[in-house]
Amino acid sequence: MRLHLLLASTSALVLAGACTPADETETAATTANPPVAETTSEPSAASEQTETERLYAWFQQEFETEMAYSPIGQTYLGMIDDLDAYGRWDDPSEQAYRDGLERAAARQRYMHENFDYDALTPEAQVTWRFAEFITENNAQQSEFWDHGYVYSSFFGPHTGLASTMIGYHRIESVEHAEAYVSRLQGMGDVLNTATQQADDRAQQGVLAPAFAYPIIIGAAQRFVTGAPFDDSGEDSPLWADFQAKIGELEIEDEARQDLLDRAQAALLTSVGPAYDHLIATMGTHADMAGDAINGAWALPEGEAYYRSQLMNYTTRADMTADQIHQTGLDEVERIHGEMRAIMETVGFEGTLLEFFEHLRTSDEFYYEDTEEGRQRYLTESAAMIDQISEVAPQYFGQLPRAELEVRAVEEYRITTATGAFYEPGSLDGTRPGAYYVNLANMRDNPTYLMESLAYHEGAPGHHFQSSLAQELENAPMFQRLQWYSAYGEGWALYAENLGKDMGFFTDPYQDFGRLSYEVFRAARLVVDTGIHHLQWSEQEAADYMLATTPMPEGDIVNEVRRYMVWPGQAVSYKVGMLTILDLRQRAMDQLGDDFSYGEFHDIVLTNGSIPLTLLEELVDDWIARKLAE
Repeated sequence: MRLHLLLASTSALVLAGACTPADETETAATTANPPVAETTSEPSAASEQTETERLYAWFQQEFETEMAYSPIGQTYLGMIDDLDAYGRWDDPSEQAYRDGLERAAARQRYMHENFDYDALTPEAQVTWRFAEFITENNAQQSEFWDHGYVYSSFFGPHTGLASTMIGYHRIESVEHAEAYVSRLQGMGDVLNTATQQADDRAQQGVLAPAFAYPIIIGAAQRFVTGAPFDDSGEDSPLWADFQAKIGELEIEDEARQDLLDRAQAALLTSVGPAYDHLIATMGTHADMAGDAINGAWALPEGEAYYRSQLMNYTTRADMTADQIHQTGLDEVERIHGEMRAIMETVGFEGTLLEFFEHLRTSDEFYYEDTEEGRQRYLTESAAMIDQISEVAPQYFGQLPRAELEVRAVEEYRITTATGAFYEPGSLDGTRPGAYYVNLANMRDNPTYLMESLAYHEGAPGHHFQSSLAQELENAPMFQRLQWYSAYGEGWALYAENLGKDMGFFTDPYQDFGRLSYEVFRAARLVVDTGIHHLQWSEQEAADYMLATTPMPEGDIVNEVRRYMVWPGQAVSYKVGMLTILDLRQRAMDQLGDDFSYGEFHDIVLTNGSIPLTLLEELVDDWIARKLAE
C-alpha cells in the first residue's frame, strides 16, 4: 500500500488522493485564505512556443495557483520557503472543497476552448486526457462527499494531522519553529471542523461500524497523553517531537524557552481541547452506532455510493460488483491449484487448509518478538530489495534515481498503521522513499511473506512506480504526483508476480508466500463486494478469508475491518494487476519475438498514475507502432 497525500483541493492540477483516505496521512486546515490567482489566465510565453509548450506552461501556472490553496501540499513537496504558508493548514471546509471543484471545471472548459488537442505531441495528448479524467472522476465522486467516514479505525485527521507535523514539518531555523507553533495553534480549529463534519454525517446516518469507535478514541487519546497534558512522566507525541526538533537548533536559551512556552500553550489551549471534543463526540457516535457492523449498503444511498467507489478504485466503468465478486471466486480457485503444486514440492501431506494452519502456527515461519527479531526482518527485507534491483536493468528501460530505505513503523502511529506501506520520497530528493513494515507483533509478520512484501512495497513495486512518476521530465506537476489505487496498487501486485519472471522466489515457501498474497488480493474481490453489496457480516467475511488464505488470523481481522470502513479500495489491487497482465499478454501475443519487457514497462510506468482505461489505450498504441515498424 502506498501512503500518499489527500489534499483538500480536488483540482485536476493538484495531487488528489485516491489510496484515499490515505491510511493515515490526511491533511486539513486553517481558514486562512490563500492568495487568489486567476485560474484561466493565458501563460506569458514567446510567440514561437509550440502548442505543447504553451499547454504545459499553462498547466504549471494552474498548478502553482492551486498550491496556494494547499500549505500542507507545499510541505509534503518540500516547498517550505513561504514561511506564512508553512505555518498554516489547508481549509477543511466543505465550501473550500466545492470551490476547488468549480475551479477544476472552469479549467477544463478553458483548456478545451483555448488549446488545440490535435496540435499537441502524443505525450501531451496523454497529459490532456489524464487531466480530463481527474476532473471528471473528482466531479463524479463529489456526489458522495458526505458519505465517507471522516474518522475511522484506519485513517482520519485525529492521526493524520499529527503524523503530518511529526513526519513532514522540518525545523531547520527559528522561522520553521515559529511555523510549527502556528500550526499547533491552528490545529484545534482543523480538528473541530472535521469533528463537526463527522457529527453532521452521523445525524444523517453515516456512522462507522461499531468496532471503529474504541479504536478512534484510543488513537486520539495517545496524542493527549503525557506532558503537557498530564503528569505521567512521559511526553505526548507532538510535545516530544517539537522539543526534539528545536533541540537541534543553535539558538539562545531564552529564545528556545519562548518557543517551548508558546508550543506548550498551543497544545493546552488548541490541540488538547479539540481532541477532548473529538473523543467525547466519538463516544456519542459509538452510542448511536450501537452494535451495528454493516457495509456501505446500510448507508444512505448505499448502493449508489458503493458503485461510485468501485468506479473510483478500479478507474473502470465496465465492472459491476457481481462481476468483480465472480472474478475473485475464479481467481481464488486458480491460485489454490498452484498452491497445491507447491505443497507437493515441499512434501506436505494434508489438505490445503491444513497447510495454511501449518504456516500460521509453526514457529519456523516467524522471527522472535524481540528487537533482534525485528532487526533481522528489516535487514533481510533490504537484502531482498538489493538482489532484485541488480537484475532490474534487464526488465526496465528506465530506473528510478531516488533512494529506498526499509524502516519499522514508528511508535506514535503503530496502533493505527497497516501491516506495511510505502511513503514516496520528496521531489527534491532530500527524503528517500521508504518501505515501512509494522513490527508491533512479529506473529503478524510471517517470514514466507517477506519477499513478496519487499517487491510490492519497495522494488520494483511502489518505489519504482512512484519515483519514476515524480522524476518525469517535461511533464506537468499534477501528472507526476497524481495517484490512483487501481494503477498504483495494481502495479505493486503485478511487481510481486514479476519477481517470479525475474528469477526470484526460488525458495518454495517464499513462492507460496507470493501466491498467498495473490490469493489474499483475489479474496479481497470476494469479501469487499460481499460486505458492501451482498450484505455479508464481519464474521462471514473473516471466515471466508480464513478458509481461502493462509494469512494470520490477526491480519485477517484487521483487514476485514479495513475493508468495512474503506469501501471499494480493496478491489483495486487485483483488478489493476489483472489489467496489466492482460495487456502484457496481449502485447506478447501480437508482437511475439519483438516484445520487450523494458519497452512495455516504460509504457506502463512513464506516464504517471493513469487510469486503467487510458493505460489500455497507450499499450494498444504501442503495439500498433511496433507492428508498423
